[in-house]
Amino acid sequence: MTDIEMATTERRSFLARLDQKRLFVFAAGSILALLVLPPLYFLVTGAITVEDANGARFSLERFAMLIAQRGILTSTWNSFVFAVGSAVLALAIGGLAAWLVERTNAPLKSLTYLTNVIALGTPYVLYTSAWLLLLARSGPINTWYRQLSGETGVLINVYGMGGMILIEGLLWSPLVFLLLGATLRNFNPALEEAARMSGATTWGTIRRITLPLSAPAILALAMLVFIRTVEAFEVPALVGLPGRVHVLTTDIYEMMHRTMPPDIGSASALSVILLVIVAILLFWYARMTRNAEKFATVTGKSFRPNQIDLGAWRPVAGFALAFYFLLLIVLPAFILVWASLLPFYQTFRSQAFPLLTLDNYRAVFNSPRYITLVINTLGIAFVSATVVMLLTAVSAWLVVRKAPGARVLDNLGTAPLVFPGLVLGVGVMQFFLHVPIGIYGTIWIIIWAFVINYLPYGVRYSYAGMIQLHRELEEAAAAAGATPLTGFRRIVFPLLAPSLIAGWLFIFLLATRVLSLPVLLSGPSSQTMAVAMFDLWGNGQGPELAALGLIWSLAMTCIAVIFYLVANRGGSLRA
Repeated sequence: MTDIEMATTERRSFLARLDQKRLFVFAAGSILALLVLPPLYFLVTGAITVEDANGARFSLERFAMLIAQRGILTSTWNSFVFAVGSAVLALAIGGLAAWLVERTNAPLKSLTYLTNVIALGTPYVLYTSAWLLLLARSGPINTWYRQLSGETGVLINVYGMGGMILIEGLLWSPLVFLLLGATLRNFNPALEEAARMSGATTWGTIRRITLPLSAPAILALAMLVFIRTVEAFEVPALVGLPGRVHVLTTDIYEMMHRTMPPDIGSASALSVILLVIVAILLFWYARMTRNAEKFATVTGKSFRPNQIDLGAWRPVAGFALAFYFLLLIVLPAFILVWASLLPFYQTFRSQAFPLLTLDNYRAVFNSPRYITLVINTLGIAFVSATVVMLLTAVSAWLVVRKAPGARVLDNLGTAPLVFPGLVLGVGVMQFFLHVPIGIYGTIWIIIWAFVINYLPYGVRYSYAGMIQLHRELEEAAAAAGATPLTGFRRIVFPLLAPSLIAGWLFIFLLATRVLSLPVLLSGPSSQTMAVAMFDLWGNGQGPELAALGLIWSLAMTCIAVIFYLVANRGGSLRA
């Protein structure tokens, strides 16, 4: 074969591989566009379209009506206060725990890691219910306060903005611990050592060196928690609604559930307003993290992160971490165990001990309904996590290898970040009310919504794993005659497996505990465990909820431990 013939053959082979990758980009892009774009389209059209005797017409009257209502302005302000307070509290609690564990010689570090891993497996509904049992007027804290003080009131009124911020801040503190801990763990101590050699005190070094260099990560994390709290539903629904503290998410929920027929048009309009707010916040979040590399303190030069010797303050630090464990795990678990052993809930006192029974656990294990709930929840989580990781693995491969047009895959995969859970639920509902596909009210519509909702998480894990794989192995396979698909299947996918498994387990855990999507989309036979817990609390069945929640949390905690070990081994949490 002549040189010209060889060059022609190589060119044809290159073009064939290029065409195959273009085909992959088109296929993956079509799937992602079908998932992401229709809910947005039907959400917007549902908000700006009004049906009357003359048919459908364009109108902004729903937005005008919402803006004219003082209640919506109050809800917007409440959402802002709730988000700010929760973000500050989560950063204070989780950030202090992360600093003590990663940068000092404080004791009980393993206990603190265990605390946050267990928190990953606890459904938000159950955790919120536990704190309501603890802090309610008939709960042990307020009861003991009245007994000791002789007062007739309460020490803590949980059904208000303060109670909402307290519970939501505690809910988000494990995420702050894990993400901020990674930043502090990889902090190059050279500048801190130089400051101390110059005579700076420990507090002076923290104030003038550590905090300024960590500021981008701290501010970005604060913005992330703020955004997710604006979207939160569980705490506002369980705590805010009984206390008549409305936020935007609970207003959307009430429009869908408290009127008959549901006011889908107004809910769509309010959802669009919330979507715009979240999109603006995400834009600023992107701006804050865009130039984070300017503050990098980890370089190619090896270093060993130093630890601050707390000296006489070491027992105080140990007490703080023990108190953190008490707040996040011991107190909620104690009250749930107590409630689960009672036929009806009452505060912790000796007179109630003769009433203790295992009937609630027997009811859970003997009920076919709960077996169905377990099958539904695990099936939805399994399928959702699998589909997300398969889609994002292919997308990340095409994006990192710079396939023609692959950038659109990255944009489509991260676009669902702008969708709060309830807003996405309204959009998906609108879509399947207009499209004649018979999955409304089944588990498949929940899976569809979950796949959309968790695409950004899959992108994060897949992309982070993919950029660590050099293209040399794929080039060697191509030189041996392998197609791009063969190279991906036999080389990239196996090497990407640790990141994909970590992402799969993370999404699986999220899907088993989230409430905001299933509460809108589930039907009588497609409820998930979170929806069942929400209904049990609403029906006043606290003891049965406690028994069900403890059993479920134990199972999810085991999975969370697996997630932590896999992610830790693959560097997803400790890198």
